[in-house]
Amino acid sequence: QVQLVESGGGLVQAGGSLRLSCAASGSVFNINAMGWYRQAPGKERELVAVIPSGGATNYADSVKGRFTISRDNAKNTVYLQMNSLKPEDSAVYYCNARISTHYRPNGYGTYWGQGTQVTVSS
Repeated sequence: QVQLVESGGGLVQAGGSLRLSCAASGSVFNINAMGWYRQAPGKERELVAVIPSGGATNYADSVKGRFTISRDNAKNTVYLQMNSLKPEDSAVYYCNARISTHYRPNGYGTYWGQGTQVTVSS
């Protein structure tokens, strides 16, 4: 079993900052890409940022220059630093990761966190 647990969401005023964290635990053998998605009410879930195990990060155009994704491989954790937040950034943010387990070291599955609410007031 693998779990992704997010933390760090909350209520912030426009222009403020928040830092989201997502830690993978359980039978983790290796983690490939890790990323953040978000879903606002009435909208589809969209990619915010992704960081592969090696290589360049990728961001949605709407967050470039304001959000920074990073990861700590020793802690199996991915972070999302969000600066200059706007009301349109309000959404439930979900952590996502491609993980192989000790039971299937060569087989990767996609895992999701439970989501954390980010609300930006104007």
